Amino acid sequence: MAGRAIVITSGKGGVGKTTTTANLGAALALKGKRVLVVDGDIGLRNLDVIMGLENRIVFNLVDVIKGVCKPQQAIIKSKKSNNLFLLPASQTDDKDVVTEKEVADLINKFKAEFDFVLIDSPAGIERGFRNSCAGADEALLVTTPEVAAIRDADRVIGLLNAQGIETRLILNRVDRDMVRRGDMLSPNDVIEILGVEQIGLVIRDEQIVVSANTGEPVVFNPASAAGRSFIRVAERLTGAEVPMESITDGDGWLARIGRRLRAA
Repeated sequence: MAGRAIVITSGKGGVGKTTTTANLGAALALKGKRVLVVDGDIGLRNLDVIMGLENRIVFNLVDVIKGVCKPQQAIIKSKKSNNLFLLPASQTDDKDVVTEKEVADLINKFKAEFDFVLIDSPAGIERGFRNSCAGADEALLVTTPEVAAIRDADRVIGLLNAQGIETRLILNRVDRDMVRRGDMLSPNDVIEILGVEQIGLVIRDEQIVVSANTGEPVVFNPASAAGRSFIRVAERLTGAEVPMESITDGDGWLARIGRRLRAA
């Protein structure tokens, strides 16, 4: 059976999309799945840093597509798992150096070798986004509970729907106390505004910063709340019925904004 190609996207930058890609890849690998994470952000790669593999890069995605090297020469195995692999992006090329068809053809080949191919899309909705969506069977949309991020996410959902790509939501950096006080949009607010199925809720966790600086995904840290959240998302991706985390809605000023947005 062919593997699943999943593009992980956001619209707005800075919402934790690359961190999500690295941690979901690691979590799926811990579940025994053979996983390739692909950095689709040509010119501004960061997935290698999050995974602690920046010093092992020789070739990259563009080199593979252009025939400079074979895929096996560019793919790097994780230091933490024998099931997790990275295909880094080029740091010196422009996003238009490859075409959607070239990316799609490569992703389809990888689906024969891996259970999951996770593609880290760049922020925005331009060429890099379109390239990253090429060949994807489904999408995970990452957003934070902020009005600007949600507005951009809504735009991306429309573009993915137009391509026939099923989209599910990962709500990132949720602060339980802020939601209860009504100072942060609740998960219910965000789901009702965007109108897509939620597959994950990731609790705000300072260990994410530590993880990014040390190059080790938080799923390898059993004390990390965010790490446990990512593991639950991976379990849902593999078909397990895992209850969604429960957070009580608040009734502050931002909660009231959420109700107005839902009604709009």
